[in-house]
Amino acid sequence: MQQGLNLLDIIHKGAIATYPLIVMSVVSVAVILERFWSLRNIGAITLRLSESIMDPISKGQKDLALAMCRQNSQCPGARIFMNVISRYAAGNFETVSVLAAEAMFEEAQKMRKHLWILGTVASSAPFIGLLGTVIGIIKSFESMAIVGTGGFSVVAAGISEALVATALGLGVAIIALIFYNYFQTRIGNLNGLFRIQVAKILQKINQ
Repeated sequence: MQQGLNLLDIIHKGAIATYPLIVMSVVSVAVILERFWSLRNIGAITLRLSESIMDPISKGQKDLALAMCRQNSQCPGARIFMNVISRYAAGNFETVSVLAAEAMFEEAQKMRKHLWILGTVASSAPFIGLLGTVIGIIKSFESMAIVGTGGFSVVAAGISEALVATALGLGVAIIALIFYNYFQTRIGNLNGLFRIQVAKILQKINQ
């Protein structure tokens, strides 16, 4: 009687595909958790800080505004504001606007740290799974040829094991792709928030 599929046996037999996919899934989860932790509360802190430094800026108390930014230096928005406020005295409005754009680009690149891993996993995992499936099917038909008898039952177990590699590859890729797009969208929204708040600060300084 044919025994049911054993997950550990399937993983072991399809090691050429399943082991790399398992490693990729673990790395993807680590990146997802790390990015969630790094991007937490950035929007709220940026808005709160932007509102709190407007009054000191309007009163010409740039040192106080810089001190408030330094207290929140773990936030990308605070570092951008600090860059803008500290450099405004040394240049005109257009120059500082360019410097602000450069600072926002730099912070955006930092926020995208490790996202390339999710993109790579999302694009490569299905192909690794497909490779495992193809190899598994080849082995199944080779076994049928060795046995010397026809019939799908001879290769059914082997093919079902092989298809697990495709399923695993698709599962890993789908999860990686979902969170890759989520983080890209979130970072894009944060960049928009930074641009709006920097424009308000520059307007306030220029008054």
